[in-house]
Amino acid sequence: MNPHHAPILHATPIKKLRPTQMTLGMHEVGKKRKGWGEAKAAKLDMFLERHMVPVVVGPGKDLYLIDHHHLARALLEEKVDSVFVTVVDDLSMVKGQAFWTYMEFHGWAHPYDAKGRRRDYVDLPKTIAAMVDDPYRSLSGELRNAGGYAKDAQPYAEFVWADFLRPLIKAKAIDKDFAAALAQAMKLAKSGDASYLPGWCGAKGEGVAAPSEEEKGGKPRRSRRADARA
Repeated sequence: MNPHHAPILHATPIKKLRPTQMTLGMHEVGKKRKGWGEAKAAKLDMFLERHMVPVVVGPGKDLYLIDHHHLARALLEEKVDSVFVTVVDDLSMVKGQAFWTYMEFHGWAHPYDAKGRRRDYVDLPKTIAAMVDDPYRSLSGELRNAGGYAKDAQPYAEFVWADFLRPLIKAKAIDKDFAAALAQAMKLAKSGDASYLPGWCGAKGEGVAAPSEEEKGGKPRRSRRADARA
């Protein structure tokens, strides 16, 4: 049964929303917290009505958040207790694995951890507060905002880009200098190596050399000749 994206205009506690992904980008959460802070002068209900979050009603009538995890986390950290939701589908009658099979078929679940590894659905966090940071999700989100690639209708496109960047840029490089990591990600995004990714907008035939150990935030690799002299 599909209730045609019916809005629920009474307040729904954020703590009761069940995530459908394991991670988020805390850099992006921080930006949304700042945006909320600037909107505080406006009436709270008006803001929340303009930022309704989509959910699927699952087994036990639990509400599963299928988008806007970053907004929900930002509001939670800003001590906002509730949001308004839009019910995309009611699957409360579907039990067990069939529920997750249907969710994944529609692109409504992403059970991958902060290292890009697929996990079992039982490992999904039970609350928005329990979601963990993936710095590559922060980097891929900011990369899209900076024009590194176009917004795409494919579900979880930002996570696909995050996994592309994961082996190419060291996590400690992101933590040390986010702007420098973003500049490196921009070069990679415009290369032909990224041409298979959703929203790619580089030029055909372009390519970039694999980043050096210094660019990845590690020590430069010694040559075999240097090793022989050691």
